[in-house]
Amino acid sequence: MADLVQAKAIARATARANRAACNPTLSAQLAEQVLNNPPPAGASIGGYWPIGSEIDIRPLLLTLHEKGHVICLPETPPPGQPLRFHAWRPGDRLEPGRFATWHPSGPLVTPNFLLIPLLAFDAQGGRLGYGGGYYDRTVDVLPQAFRLGCAFAAQEIEAVPSAEHDLKLQALATERYFRRITPD
Repeated sequence: MADLVQAKAIARATARANRAACNPTLSAQLAEQVLNNPPPAGASIGGYWPIGSEIDIRPLLLTLHEKGHVICLPETPPPGQPLRFHAWRPGDRLEPGRFATWHPSGPLVTPNFLLIPLLAFDAQGGRLGYGGGYYDRTVDVLPQAFRLGCAFAAQEIEAVPSAEHDLKLQALATERYFRRITPD
């Protein structure tokens, strides 16, 4: 277990540096990749408000809203709990949350399609997050929700260090491609 914790810490440090070097103007290309492989009509989309150097999915959220999808953004609860998603519409006021996150105060929504931020990913759908386990717990309570990782292509690594409980993505979207993951 100590080896896994150390491997994840090293991978996170490298991933943060790789992501920080990415061009933030590439967000529109990610939106194009997702819209060429759109969520099902009527899907409730659980997005995120980008923090730091995360790829900015706000252009995608705006377009998905215009196409009639219900959009919701997560509120980060106390440690050990899954995320709670609140309805969001363009122009809604956002409130500050834990870990420099932002969320709306609208009604709670249960998404069935998740846009998931990350630090690194691999071709098998492995995802390296920030280490709080929020998305792992969220997927545990939303097992039917489609899991789409959103990142810059430069965030791909050969293999994400992971344990059995770490979530797997079902697809990946970057500024260069949209890739469905074939389950093992």
